[in-house]
Amino acid sequence: MTPYPVLCLVRRTAGLLACALLAGAAAPALAADDWPKRKPISYVVPFTVGGSTDVVGRLLAQKLGQRLGQNVVVENKPGAAGGIGASYVAKATPDGYTLFGGTISTHAINASLYKNLRYDPVADFEPVSLVATLPNVLLVDPNLGVNTVAELIEVLKKHPNKRTYASSGAGTSTHLTGALFAETIGVPLTHVPYKGTPPAMIDVSSGAVTFMFDQMTAALPLLQQGKLKLLAVTTGNRIALSPETPTLEEAGVKGFQVASWQAVYAPKGTPPEIVQRLSKEIAEVLKAPDVQAQLIQTMGMELVGGSPEDLRELMAKEIPRWAEVVKTSGATVE
Repeated sequence: MTPYPVLCLVRRTAGLLACALLAGAAAPALAADDWPKRKPISYVVPFTVGGSTDVVGRLLAQKLGQRLGQNVVVENKPGAAGGIGASYVAKATPDGYTLFGGTISTHAINASLYKNLRYDPVADFEPVSLVATLPNVLLVDPNLGVNTVAELIEVLKKHPNKRTYASSGAGTSTHLTGALFAETIGVPLTHVPYKGTPPAMIDVSSGAVTFMFDQMTAALPLLQQGKLKLLAVTTGNRIALSPETPTLEEAGVKGFQVASWQAVYAPKGTPPEIVQRLSKEIAEVLKAPDVQAQLIQTMGMELVGGSPEDLRELMAKEIPRWAEVVKTSGATVE
């Protein structure tokens, strides 16, 4: 027979355990019912201040804060092509108080680029909403003497010493867009990585490197100064910032379409009602005229929005696509 004190202890322990389990099961529901009243929301941007992801993040944070009645505070955690910030959010409490500004790099390219990625783009995150797509553009030195994509390809074929392209860094979307271009046109090209976009553009504008792909907004100052020439955009449609510029498809590079993208994620396990609420609020934010003016007219983005499932489906297409490009290009980052 079990001694009375021990029996009481067993019953008490079992009762406490049951209460704990019930409390744990109720915690997400309570968090969802209470959200977002308890504290400010952290919006993690995995890149430096001033870049496109930062601009999108700060605009969303401001507008979401107004709609939710709670401060949304941007935190920049740059490094490893967005991997440092992504790893941080992957480990965050899934209570709706941490959001992540994801991109084509963090949630598509990095999955195959990094041998030891410290997060899983699919398993560690809840997709919330795609925000926008944005084109890369094909840029050359005005003194190169080419005015069309066809003329550039002819130069690349005839002059092996010109077969160089710059990027803002190894493994970036600009690097892999160049690698995909080389594969598509069937001409071997030498990649020249830089530590950021500005020095890469300067060397292209001086003729030290033949061409590069990058975002339109980053190129605008040098384009306006006549130090770079714009030959084509990488998306399926022309862009509002330069409607006279053809797409690469229109310029004769058949089947070539690349669009970088911006999206919002939450840590895996965030209550679905919070995820759905955020998705709907983001859709409303993207309809605002001032948001459209800044992101479309100033930055050349195409605002998309959409459901969590839409973003999940996009990732299911993009991850294997860029895995193939990474494999073909031989790009790896430790």
